[in-house]
Amino acid sequence: MAEQAADILTELRDLVRAFVQERDWDQFHTPKNLAVSLSVEAAELLEPFQWLATGEDLAPAKLEQVRHEIADVLVYLIRLADKLDVNLAEAVRDKLEHNRGKYPPDKVRGDARKYDEYE
Repeated sequence: MAEQAADILTELRDLVRAFVQERDWDQFHTPKNLAVSLSVEAAELLEPFQWLATGEDLAPAKLEQVRHEIADVLVYLIRLADKLDVNLAEAVRDKLEHNRGKYPPDKVRGDARKYDEYE
């Protein structure tokens, strides 16, 4: 399964690379610009949820908007990782392993507090 995820990320990276190359946009894709763009897209992802009541479902049109914003976030993340030569699959596996130590299940199950708020 891990290999499949890595293959999908590689495929998406290659699709994004081709899209950027076809438009001669690589010159604009500095790590700083990509990080800023990623942040902007992540903020846009919040908009459809802004005035929803707790537990309220998104209308279909809003769900489609969320779908597009999620894709934008992923595209910028993939592009940033590509420019910084970060293997996303490996980075996620490493971070989860790190978080296993910070959030042991016997201490944190069902509790949303941050790791430094535990006794």
